[in-house]
Amino acid sequence: MKQKKKIFEQHLYHEIDDEDKAEEYLDNSLPLIGLVVMYFNGLEKSLDSIICQMSTDRTDATGLIVLHKMSYSTKVDLFKRFSDEFHLCCDNKIEEFENLISNLKETGRLRNLVVHADWENTDDDGYTYVNLRISNNGMEQEYLQFSEDSLKEIIQLIFTSRQQLGNYWEKRNEELYKN
Repeated sequence: MKQKKKIFEQHLYHEIDDEDKAEEYLDNSLPLIGLVVMYFNGLEKSLDSIICQMSTDRTDATGLIVLHKMSYSTKVDLFKRFSDEFHLCCDNKIEEFENLISNLKETGRLRNLVVHADWENTDDDGYTYVNLRISNNGMEQEYLQFSEDSLKEIIQLIFTSRQQLGNYWEKRNEELYKN
């Protein structure tokens, strides 16, 4: 995704030169935005299920009580802590675990960018307002260009992460029952 910044002036304002072109871009992107949300929610529910099973295999209730109102990034951290403890106990780190954690974190970051973007303020080049950065240099408006290809890449990363999570869980269970 390409990024651009604009110095904040007196009012939060977004330049959209060709509103028809911006509308066309949004019409093409909206189904992909919906897929990002839908598939990410599936990934998060898979993570929830695994954390519940890590807590106890007797019932999901214990895990669900712990997970209730927990943010996605906190769930990833909890999953990592459970897994790190398992790896220490079994003296075996499962391949690609670090890559899995990295991908889970990145999917959360990208999903947040997509979901919290100010889509009504997308210009004719596909740059969408995402944030106001405040630093010692002043305030800058930050824009990201969510192209159709970049949205498809986010969806693919979600699929990859979900597959990696499932593969990790299978390998973990193989190790558990081997010992």
